[in-house]
Amino acid sequence: MAPIQSNGQHATSSLDALSELYGNTFSVIKSMALKAALDLGIADAIHHHGGAATMAQIATRVTLHPSKIPCLRRLMRVLTLSGIFAVQKPAPGDAAAEADEAPMYTLTPVSRLLIGAGNQRHMMSMLLHPCFIAPFFRISDWLQLELPEPCMFKHTHGQSFWEMTNEDAAFNTVVNDGMASDSAFMMDILVREHGEVFQGISSLVDVAGGNGAAARAIAKAFPEVKCSVMDLAHVVADAPRGTGVEFIAGDMFDSIPAAHAVFLKWIMHDWSDNDCVKILRNCKKAIPSRDAGGKVIIMDIVVGVGPSDQKHRDVQILFDALIMFVNGVERDEQEWKKLFVEAGFSSYKIMPVMGFRSIIEVYP
Repeated sequence: MAPIQSNGQHATSSLDALSELYGNTFSVIKSMALKAALDLGIADAIHHHGGAATMAQIATRVTLHPSKIPCLRRLMRVLTLSGIFAVQKPAPGDAAAEADEAPMYTLTPVSRLLIGAGNQRHMMSMLLHPCFIAPFFRISDWLQLELPEPCMFKHTHGQSFWEMTNEDAAFNTVVNDGMASDSAFMMDILVREHGEVFQGISSLVDVAGGNGAAARAIAKAFPEVKCSVMDLAHVVADAPRGTGVEFIAGDMFDSIPAAHAVFLKWIMHDWSDNDCVKILRNCKKAIPSRDAGGKVIIMDIVVGVGPSDQKHRDVQILFDALIMFVNGVERDEQEWKKLFVEAGFSSYKIMPVMGFRSIIEVYP
């Protein structure tokens, strides 16, 4: 009987492996289902009905042909599988609800991030934009080319990410809106929960700070800190006015305006080690000595640092794969340390307080 049992165990193991293989292959459907939910406004539809809605109620709030309601039900199945939405179970003893076969779909902590103030719709829409997704269909071709050029994005689209944001106004809006939504969400947590990072400084320049969402949050929370944003001329030209934040046109590879502190939010992972060292050396020139309180404040991923649960680790690894599209890299502590030493800084402190991202203070 032993061989039969062994064969049976082998078959079970193979079938489990096959299910896992299919699961990985179908992961893209989860992403596309989320994109559809964003495009259709499904979270808003459920929120409109008090946070719980039937399929018929959702269908009345989204642009949908009546014949596609069964297809929407299948989409919602995927979205509940992903944890974007949940299905509400009838309360025990609620005979009327139990008799009603229509499921009630509810918001989850994940989908609540897609509604209301500080929502992450624009950020997720940016990451799920076809221009972001397309390069990964050609990753195997790109891997056969020598670094550094073309980057994966340019290999696919014929121009770099930065060239496209400069020349395509619609795409530039998608990117700016995405980064602004991330800044609004993350900066609210940073200034509210970890405001000590900005205490004791009199001025701060947000390098490559886009439309100034991060700098505005700092200025609002700490009015004693003079905040400015330095970015490329075409970005500064479209920046909002009358916000209390100064906008300066410039290139971080040339020089950075003098300030008590320099802020780099999600910038360094876009660039090679050599480029990062150039940026950091310019930061060091812009700030006073450590004794005078000078420092560089970096918000970025430190791979392997932060909450130990699997979901945070997974996001760090997946972000490292994503950022290859601009020849970028997410770094572990030793890789960060190497940059700081080469740029001439004396020490640093990592604070893993921002989920899968960290705050790093770097001192001259």
